[in-house]
Amino acid sequence: MIAKALPPCVLAALVAAPTASASQLIDRNAKAVRLQVNAKQALVSYDTHGRSRKVLAWGAINARTPNERVPQTKFRLNYSGTGFHGGGCKPYTGPPLPWLIAACDAPDGSHWAAQLLPTPLPDLGFLPWTPAQRAAWLELSHWRGHVPQLTVAQDWVYGGKFRQIYGRVTYNGSPVYGFKTACYGAPVGGYGSLVYLDTLDAPAYGQGWRRENSFVTHKGSGVFCYSFYTFDPTRGGYTHPPGDTAPRGPGVGSAYRLTVSGPGVTPDVGWTGSALGAYDDSPGDKQLEQNAVAQIKEWGDRACTAGHSDF
Repeated sequence: MIAKALPPCVLAALVAAPTASASQLIDRNAKAVRLQVNAKQALVSYDTHGRSRKVLAWGAINARTPNERVPQTKFRLNYSGTGFHGGGCKPYTGPPLPWLIAACDAPDGSHWAAQLLPTPLPDLGFLPWTPAQRAAWLELSHWRGHVPQLTVAQDWVYGGKFRQIYGRVTYNGSPVYGFKTACYGAPVGGYGSLVYLDTLDAPAYGQGWRRENSFVTHKGSGVFCYSFYTFDPTRGGYTHPPGDTAPRGPGVGSAYRLTVSGPGVTPDVGWTGSALGAYDDSPGDKQLEQNAVAQIKEWGDRACTAGHSDF
């Protein structure tokens, strides 16, 4: 198993703890979410834990290009909900978004969106066994113009033995990435985006969507690549149900779903597609693999060329 040979904080570049560093987290387990906006602010109203809450957000739009010397954009939040004057919710005219539960256009034509995501699901296909893992995260975004772009493709590594999903995240033509991660991969410092990978009906896990893993885009390129190996849940920072320590995976399923946290206060974006089949050494598969290597090299990411020399 490739991952076993890596020391824990090297693995941090590949495997990330479930957290978010973009489209700002407002609360957890929100229901009946409503959104009102005016020229400068958004008022998020919702119910949680049997209480009604209102949160006022302002002071941020879009995202900055990665720069260690300049802080990333971030909302100012008032959890008393006071200070909102006027406003409403003009019909949303922005692009489709995953996990969308409320959206409005502001008077200046910018967009506000609230998304409710299953962010903290445990990796390696485990069903959640704690309330925190079952909590849906309410996230807010505000942008004008384009949303982040997620490019996704699939291929194989190590002579076709393992399947891989790879891609790139960009915003306004520039790669999206961070500069630092915690020991097990969560981005820190305001920059960096996590990619959450879910797998459907994987024989190793059972029916339905399961969280396979989460990882950061690579520094400088915004590229990511993930190969479906067998993993040891007791190593590399993974969590597992008490006593469930057997190897997990590979999490090859019938389809995959990716959700990416947008940079700054831009929205989370996603992709869903059918799984690539097993490698059969056909001309078509050889050509697909050649195209994949060429694409990764064009993006300038050396890390994701690993495992392709055996073809």
